[in-house]
Amino acid sequence: MSNAVGTGIKPQSKAKNAEFRKAVQALWLRWSDEADSHGVNDFYGLQASICRSMIEGGECFVRFRVRRSEEGLSVPLQLQVLESEHLDTSVNRILITGNMVRNGIEFNKLGQREAYYLFREHPGEKLLVSNGESVRIPASEVLHIYKPLRPGQIRGEPWLSRVLLKLYELDQYDDAELVRKKTAAMFAGFITRLDPEANMMGEGAANEQGMALAGLEPGTMQLLEPGEDVKFSNPSDVGANYEAFMRQQLRAIAVGMGITYEQLTGDLTNVNYSSIRAGLIEFRRRCATLQHHVIVFQFCRPVWNRWIELALLSGALPSQDKDTSIKDVKWIPQGFDWVDPLKDQQAQQMAVRNGFKSRAEVVSELGYDTEEIDQEIAADNNRADEAGFVLDSDPRHTTPPKKRGF
Repeated sequence: MSNAVGTGIKPQSKAKNAEFRKAVQALWLRWSDEADSHGVNDFYGLQASICRSMIEGGECFVRFRVRRSEEGLSVPLQLQVLESEHLDTSVNRILITGNMVRNGIEFNKLGQREAYYLFREHPGEKLLVSNGESVRIPASEVLHIYKPLRPGQIRGEPWLSRVLLKLYELDQYDDAELVRKKTAAMFAGFITRLDPEANMMGEGAANEQGMALAGLEPGTMQLLEPGEDVKFSNPSDVGANYEAFMRQQLRAIAVGMGITYEQLTGDLTNVNYSSIRAGLIEFRRRCATLQHHVIVFQFCRPVWNRWIELALLSGALPSQDKDTSIKDVKWIPQGFDWVDPLKDQQAQQMAVRNGFKSRAEVVSELGYDTEEIDQEIAADNNRADEAGFVLDSDPRHTTPPKKRGF
């Protein structure tokens, strides 16, 4: 989740009108703090909550909540994130309209989603205000977010379902080893009587207060009666294969989850620069797929379109009748940090100089908005000029002037 979402996948308006772009970015910045209908997260916190719900339950739902203007929101729209249990999977029937309801999802004759049957409250809540009946919500008001693994899949699959049984069995094995080790360590020693008939029917030796000497504490020395001998136990260890077995099982679990062993366990004992970099490249490619195919396409894109429409209708944004680019946007995920940032910066610099990449693309890969970076650099240069500073980061002072010909 921290790699797929991080601090948030943020929008950069691509509208042609520069003033409109500036107004959109400023309005979005204010609204992102108001996005959650529960008031717990901002818009980027909702992204993290959605990603977490997909990992746990395989899917989640987001319902558009259009608000009244008197509620004082910058844009009259909020989002309600619902867990997968809100879907009433008991609804399965063919309607008189010809639509078919499967697992609480209504499809029309073309196979398109028409509606969702959702519970008002989570069915696991102890106190239910409603009678437990589901409500039909048009599909235009609900976002169903999940990672499809095959064509025609209508529900999401929990990401841990493939390794859940192995995780359970491995946990049981680890607990058994812990109990065996703990039980063996409890027996510090055994008292062997040299006279078998001594105190056969008794309740065992006791101290002056009449307390039995059966229990031992760490570091305690007990005086023995004449004719008694002590033998200390030699508890068996968990075995030399325990660590290797656990590592192998955790590697199999990591493969099933689509991550590396090091990311699952945090164990970096046997890695080097090349191996961890290779693993990170593959993992981050998976994260990029999740970002663009699921989070951006299924969640961010429809939210942005609805938000622009309501912002224009409510007057929060100036009308742009003839501009067809008002909804154009680029979503920028948080950039990834590398093990050796110096080499990566040098590689990016060479790619730009050789014409393989644009500067804007490099800035976007780092998770920043190109226009904001340019504005900040220009502001920094202006402040430096006013203060009389000469910074080596300013190419105007470090690049030699071109020689003019006669």
